[in-house]
Amino acid sequence: MNVALARWASDPARSRGRRIAQPPAPPRNEHQRDRDRIVHSTAFRRLVYKTQVFVNHEGDLFRTRLTHSLEVAQLGRSMARTLALNEDLVEAVALAHDLGHTPFGHAGQDALHECMRDFGGFEHNLQSLRVVDELEARYPAFDGLNLCFETREGILKHCSRRNAERLLRAEPGGPAARFLCGGQPSLEAQLVNLADEMAYNSHDIDDGVRSGLITEQHLAEVALYARLRDAARADHPGLGGRRLVFEVLRRMLALMVDDLVATTAAALATSAPADADAVRALPPQVAFSKGLRAEVDALKRFLFGRLYRHPQVVQTTGLARRVVAELFEAYRAAPTEMPADFVRAADRERAVADYIAGMTDRFALREHQRLTGQRLFGE
Repeated sequence: MNVALARWASDPARSRGRRIAQPPAPPRNEHQRDRDRIVHSTAFRRLVYKTQVFVNHEGDLFRTRLTHSLEVAQLGRSMARTLALNEDLVEAVALAHDLGHTPFGHAGQDALHECMRDFGGFEHNLQSLRVVDELEARYPAFDGLNLCFETREGILKHCSRRNAERLLRAEPGGPAARFLCGGQPSLEAQLVNLADEMAYNSHDIDDGVRSGLITEQHLAEVALYARLRDAARADHPGLGGRRLVFEVLRRMLALMVDDLVATTAAALATSAPADADAVRALPPQVAFSKGLRAEVDALKRFLFGRLYRHPQVVQTTGLARRVVAELFEAYRAAPTEMPADFVRAADRERAVADYIAGMTDRFALREHQRLTGQRLFGE
């Protein structure tokens, strides 16, 4: 962690603490301890076989939820160091932010939400918090990982009002409170939010080009990419192919980092919050400049149209939705097909959702084939 934190950074020595008090574990501070618990969790290891955009069997070099989380952590720590924020908290939140994601990426999440529509729904951010609060079973004295408030606050990036009210009834003043009172999370949580966006915008271009679904002609439609590509070619005449893509993405990330750091530093110099708690009453402080924000939004629209809605991706995600939906109905009808801990749960549908959400892509495919006798696509 930084030797000297800004006064508005989250200080681990002043953490709001854990739901179950535990003695310190020197020489680690509380947020370093959270990071270590996350890295050693079962849910974290499963991320290596969970889809980002391309399903695991489609290629060994495409991003997974694990590599995505590592890229978010790297970007976040770099920016946190420059802004004198708490690097360890940033890393902990970044590594945990996707722990609740289903197999097959957003297609799996959407399918599971539809299955759970009459049973409270499914939100992957809420599921990430559920993983670290309840589902990890590693300690004799408590369920979950018993993380600090600040880490849990950062993990809960989105939350519906209904779920926020339910969480607040169980934990007054907990991380869901801001969704009802309109406050902001810590600067570190705000930073991870944008580091997440930076990482997937960049690596989804890379994976899209690698897959052949995005071409150089397509990328010319994106003003931000085209501008940086022209600059790269001016500096390196004749540069092309994968090296050109890598150079453009390197410049894109550098531009985003520099812009975010400068914009955020200026905002904090103006608002001058007295401490980390004062940040929560302010508008969001971590941001891109208006100009770059518009360019990043245009890039996101391009990726949505050219990659996420590409017919090949849609075909795969359609099959993935079917796998999740049919697994849900199979386990509801025969809960003993699940491990004993899930069978004993009082809320059957939530237990089924928990079990499916924890699956890797390939395990979900194997279970689907075992329970239905169907092999929808290769592994």
